[in-house]
Amino acid sequence: MLSIKGVLARFFPFFKDYIPYFLLAILGMVLSSGGTAYSAYLVKPLLDEIFIAKDKEMLQLLPYAIIAVYATKEAGRYMQAYFTAYIGQDIIKRFRENILENLLKLDLTFFHEYRTGELISRNTNDVERVRTVVSNLIPEFLRETLTIFGLVGVVIYQSPELAFYALIIMPLAIYPLSKLSKRMKKVSRASQEKVSDITAKLSEIFNNIEIIQANNAQGYEHSLFKKDNERYFKLTMKSVKVNELVSPIMETLGSIGVAVVIIVGGNEVIDGTMSVGSFFSFLTALFMLYTPIKKISGLYNKMQDAIVASERIFFLLDQIPSITDGKEEIPSKIETITFENVSLSYGEKQALNEVTLETKSGEMIALIGDSGGGKSSLMNMLMRFYDPSKGSITINGMDLKSFNLHNLRHNIAMVTQRVYIFHDTIAANVAYGKEVNEANVIDALQKANAYEFVQNLPLGIHTHLDEFGTNLSGGQRQRIAIARAIYTNPQVLILDEATSALDSHSEQKITEAIEYLIKDKITFVIAHRLSTIKKADKIVLLKHGKISAIGSDEELLNSSKEYLNLKGLQH
Repeated sequence: MLSIKGVLARFFPFFKDYIPYFLLAILGMVLSSGGTAYSAYLVKPLLDEIFIAKDKEMLQLLPYAIIAVYATKEAGRYMQAYFTAYIGQDIIKRFRENILENLLKLDLTFFHEYRTGELISRNTNDVERVRTVVSNLIPEFLRETLTIFGLVGVVIYQSPELAFYALIIMPLAIYPLSKLSKRMKKVSRASQEKVSDITAKLSEIFNNIEIIQANNAQGYEHSLFKKDNERYFKLTMKSVKVNELVSPIMETLGSIGVAVVIIVGGNEVIDGTMSVGSFFSFLTALFMLYTPIKKISGLYNKMQDAIVASERIFFLLDQIPSITDGKEEIPSKIETITFENVSLSYGEKQALNEVTLETKSGEMIALIGDSGGGKSSLMNMLMRFYDPSKGSITINGMDLKSFNLHNLRHNIAMVTQRVYIFHDTIAANVAYGKEVNEANVIDALQKANAYEFVQNLPLGIHTHLDEFGTNLSGGQRQRIAIARAIYTNPQVLILDEATSALDSHSEQKITEAIEYLIKDKITFVIAHRLSTIKKADKIVLLKHGKISAIGSDEELLNSSKEYLNLKGLQH
């Protein structure tokens, strides 16, 4: 668990880039704190030399001095506020970018362990809490500390004896304030976890709104959200209760110190050992002193909230991908892909068990079998979403792990049943992640039998698609996904029921396009409708993570009862 010192140590690599801004902010703090302390000191000449000694020359000078002091103080406060805000906002901008950059490198296992809403919450809510520390709490803490030193100097200068009686109260506040800060950290941790739960629940609701409404589950989801929201409300009120105890504690202890000062100092004024101006200057500085002390106590409590947020943020920044990048480039011609005794486990569940399969350039390999047989798992390993638990995968005899990940995935195109459409133009969706070449986009759309409907849209290939492509039909979205695969001109194609959402006419057109596309490529087809795989060079029947049968359609009809059963189920 991090402490304030630990948090500052983690922030230091960022802070050192802002040294000029820090110097200007510190100058502003010094001016602001110095102005506050000097304004307390000015009470002495105001009373002694103007109201008591009736010095007219001082009356002409002192008002201008007061204006100058307050102008300096507020100019300093502005400098501090502006430059610390700049530092805070810029650091947080970099934090968000760094968190996302690191998350994008992590493998799918991490994203299966953490909910989408929780990751969003950490990169928004938690980062915002840290920004509050960088922009507000730390600068205020420093400014108020400088103010305390300045006012303590005035207090001691005016009367060391009275300063002793007034300041002895401060150590008494340490114990209750330290207990409050520990309690605040505990409540903050629970509160931030609950915010993540709320964000995750909202993300789940909005992503599944169709099924929620189709099942009349609006009331059910609303009741679940209300429970999470109620828990967050209670935690927030606990936080308020703990934080607001600081002021009563400091005010009560401060009043004791002030009472003692009035008794002792009043006697000294009556006895003539202390002037009225000195006493009121002392008293003014003392009253002003308790304000920054009280603020610092409150700021310390608020910092506990930021420490927890920092822990959650640094956890994401410290994650290291288990899928490590290789250095080799994919060959310009992939001749063979070999799966050799490959096994894969997801936790305790074994998805694949010693699968051996070899494919050659120009071949179409069909993967068939019941759900959960391991078809998608085999392809996920080829994409290196996961690495085998045992065995190896090679391209042209070289281990898959030795290749550069970016280069590997550039040479493999995957079209799945679940179509991914981004809130961008059709052209950007087809050329996703790459530079848009309009001629190539149109060519890919034509080959995917999609250009006809795209032409009829208001802005053609520059038409913006809604989130998830909701302004397109299911078949249209599928054809955009196929055009995306065609655009990259990959060496390896993975088609997971790529034509499942299309009508029979469009399916025939796409099938023709795919047949043209797969020449000199290695193509894997995950199929559930066996009519789509008759032209496959090899049909691999997977069952419970093992290859149950392998061969052409004709060979399997003559040798595999499992294959006959699958064919029989679909007549």
